[in-house]
Amino acid sequence: MRVKSPPRCFRGERADARRNRAALLDEAIRLLAEHGPDVKPDLALDGLDEHDASAVVAGLCIDLVAEDPGAAIRARSRAALETRSDVHDPEGVAAAYLIAAAIFQL
Repeated sequence: MRVKSPPRCFRGERADARRNRAALLDEAIRLLAEHGPDVKPDLALDGLDEHDASAVVAGLCIDLVAEDPGAAIRARSRAALETRSDVHDPEGVAAAYLIAAAIFQL
């Protein structure tokens, strides 16, 4: 069975959604960089090696622009424990997400 491509109007909407998501992601990264010292999100990264800390920051940048950032961060925390990934300390990463959610009051 051949899947038809979506109508042209939907293709435009999909492209707009990708652009908007990229803009939101850029905004989340900017806000973390700007306000990071104020909210001390680095406390969530204590005890993680550089590799795992980078993975947590990348995950937070994505989750903070989700429709429900708190739910997204908690889901990512569970996934860190339940799925096989390349992080070195899954328990530490899972905890870091939950600490970050608490710091951001999500």
